[in-house]
Amino acid sequence: MTKNVRQSLTLMGAGLALAFSAPATAQLNKAEAKMVATVDAEYERSVALLEKLVNQNSGTMNFEGVRTVGEMMRAELEPLGFKVEWIDMAAAGRSAHLVATKNGKKGTKRLLLIAHLDTVFEPDSSFQKFVRIKAGSTDEAEGPGAGDDKGGMTVIVAALRAMQAAGTLKDANIEIHMTGDEEDAGDPIEVTRGPLIEAGKRADVALDFEGLVRDEGRDMGSIARRSSNSWKLEVSGVTGHSSLIFSNTYGDGAAFELARILHRFRTELPEPNLTFNVGLIAAGQEAALDASGIRATAAGKTNIIPGIGYARGDFRTLSEEQSARVRAKMLQIVSESAPKTSAKISFDPGAYPAMAPTAGNRALLDRLNGVNRDMGLAEMPALDPLKRGAGDISFVANDVDGLAGLGTYSRGDHAPGETVDLDSIKRQAKRAAILMSRLSKERAN
Repeated sequence: MTKNVRQSLTLMGAGLALAFSAPATAQLNKAEAKMVATVDAEYERSVALLEKLVNQNSGTMNFEGVRTVGEMMRAELEPLGFKVEWIDMAAAGRSAHLVATKNGKKGTKRLLLIAHLDTVFEPDSSFQKFVRIKAGSTDEAEGPGAGDDKGGMTVIVAALRAMQAAGTLKDANIEIHMTGDEEDAGDPIEVTRGPLIEAGKRADVALDFEGLVRDEGRDMGSIARRSSNSWKLEVSGVTGHSSLIFSNTYGDGAAFELARILHRFRTELPEPNLTFNVGLIAAGQEAALDASGIRATAAGKTNIIPGIGYARGDFRTLSEEQSARVRAKMLQIVSESAPKTSAKISFDPGAYPAMAPTAGNRALLDRLNGVNRDMGLAEMPALDPLKRGAGDISFVANDVDGLAGLGTYSRGDHAPGETVDLDSIKRQAKRAAILMSRLSKERAN
């Protein structure tokens, strides 16, 4: 083999490697190019909106703050042609949901956009202020809800503005639901999520603007979210002097029986896509849970057999079939009590359902990756659902195909120091604007 041939093959190999690793050349039409340019031109305007939203506290139980953030959204959406209304949730012990609708071309797909107004940071939190952090090529900001989910709301507005500038918004049929209690849903859940569920039945596509997830430096597409189910275990036993424990008269007592059941959970429940946790335990001669189920009290002595015990926890699944199977297995384990003890388990009615990874959801991710290719961006693989929690889109997942994770990328969510990547506003708004514009041209199912 000659030197020139070897060099030619080497160059050819390098070219092939580049072809497989580099994004495709951008192929956008005139309107889509206009959307990209608009998002870039309005970047500082979007950051200013995010700052305004973050600096208004909207902890779930700050009802007035939730409404104030909603009014900020109204001020952005009404000029874009949306009719905005409130759905009051006082009867469920929460603030309200904001719903915005815009009717476009008849017979085309109806898009449901999902976000939430509330955060986990209540007014008594020390973490209250938006702080922008620029360092070299990075542009970030800290703030309560900066990523979850005020970043997502900002992406929605930026995408819709871009669509309006490009002329694609006028024909789009869009319904936006921004819940006021995503972080701590009111009770009963059938009431607080009823409007969203009905919107899902009307929609052809659901797009969830909670946070983008990255894995090993890559933007990921979310086609599934796991459920969130809470449970309470109550165990009782015969109390008496500790010298008589394990006898035929007194048995094991409540504490050992509680531990035995939890150990069986640990050893017998595991299966793919399931996680389960014990978050609170109490046992003693006396024990009680508070009304909210998040605090426990117990009293006892080392020489007294515990007569009562409690445990609280959750489990998360990838489908409703899996949830039913896990509940049945837990019930079976609890029913097999040791002698001289009794146990019962109950499941909270306010469970978040699962969003299973359906073929329809995968097809939507393919559509998003078509946008990525035409923008010259890398493909977004499907995210492992174990790497994200439950969300509002799951309530519509049985009725409509959907994608999650269309909001901003952030880290440290739900804790002081929550930090959003401000540059991700641009990338996500461009993706969303082009995807929504393309979907809006298609006939409804």
